[in-house]
Amino acid sequence: MQEEKVILVDEQDNAIGEMGKMEAHVKGLLHRAFSVFIFNKNKLLIQRRAFEKYHSPGMWANTCCSHPRKGESVMEAANRRLMEEMGMKCNLRPAFSFIYKAGFENGLTEHEFDHVLIGFCSDRIEINPDEVAEYSWVDIDFLKKDMEENPDKYTIWFRIAYPKVLDYLREHKKELFQ
Repeated sequence: MQEEKVILVDEQDNAIGEMGKMEAHVKGLLHRAFSVFIFNKNKLLIQRRAFEKYHSPGMWANTCCSHPRKGESVMEAANRRLMEEMGMKCNLRPAFSFIYKAGFENGLTEHEFDHVLIGFCSDRIEINPDEVAEYSWVDIDFLKKDMEENPDKYTIWFRIAYPKVLDYLREHKKELFQ
């Protein structure tokens, strides 16, 4: 099986090339990614990453995240991965994007231009055990507190993105819940 490739980007998210996913993470090069956050009322659907993942195994993360493929929009990729990881469909909307860089104990580095997408639904969930060990609907306030008290349970990008998502929801609450 051919290695998945990521789209290398500049700091304005302009594509500047492609590279194998592992090589990009070894070199810590900036690449396009997305993070999906699915809500149902005041709860967020989170997943525990499969224990076989190459980084952050067994850690809790947002609903799903990955990288778009060449020729695939962020929205198309997010919908594809939401189905592949969680076995669900949801109407997603782009929220915001940000850049982060974080190293891992295994020597890999995530350096991502992360597009955050938000959805609201209560669709049936059918996890892919190759991707997800388990999932949970968690109260958003409890989650914020638990992240502060137990940061090692959660992936680095989730800890960075979640406060930004909460700020976004507060700023757009009326618009989002119509």
